[in-house]
Amino acid sequence: MKLDVTTLEGTSAGSVELDEAIFGLEPRADLIQRCVRWQLAKRRVGTHAVKNRSDINRTRRKIYKQKGTGNARHGAASAPQFRGGGRAFGPQVRSHEHDLPKKVRALALRHALSSKAKDSSLIVVDDVRLDDAKTKSLRERFGKMGLENALIIGGAEIETNFQRAARNIPNIDVLPVQGINVYDILRREKLVLTKAAVDALEARFK
Repeated sequence: MKLDVTTLEGTSAGSVELDEAIFGLEPRADLIQRCVRWQLAKRRVGTHAVKNRSDINRTRRKIYKQKGTGNARHGAASAPQFRGGGRAFGPQVRSHEHDLPKKVRALALRHALSSKAKDSSLIVVDDVRLDDAKTKSLRERFGKMGLENALIIGGAEIETNFQRAARNIPNIDVLPVQGINVYDILRREKLVLTKAAVDALEARFK
């Protein structure tokens, strides 16, 4: 698969040959969904908690006699059906993380990349470097390229001026190539890869 390479100024910078095994697959929604679910579950903090009846500081004295009142039998005011009582079956602190095989994660990433290539939402640029960290000038360049909602993947390290200029622009995410992931690819309309990122991805999946 051949794709044109552009610069941040919008000029042509040749073309690049993309590996069909990474960017030319028929996207499978089930694999992508499994990986997104795994990512979102993994990042949940899981610190939600409520007080059950054993955590409530209320009297354990029997609130009225067992028989003769016509009411249900109760032995403590901390029961869940009373106001101020504990909550029944409420959330407790736990980990929401679950396992997903490494090969499935790698395959899901390739399918996510292929989905962007299939939708013509994949852009390859030669490099992401700026002479000065000016958000206004970078926004103008993105306007010429038609980037309003995009994930930009650079090489092993993102150039400092570009990172500082891009962090103030809404709906624009910038990540080094080792931080690429399925969820961030899908949540943005466009995927922008540098030539260094393309080379790193092809080396990673060899």
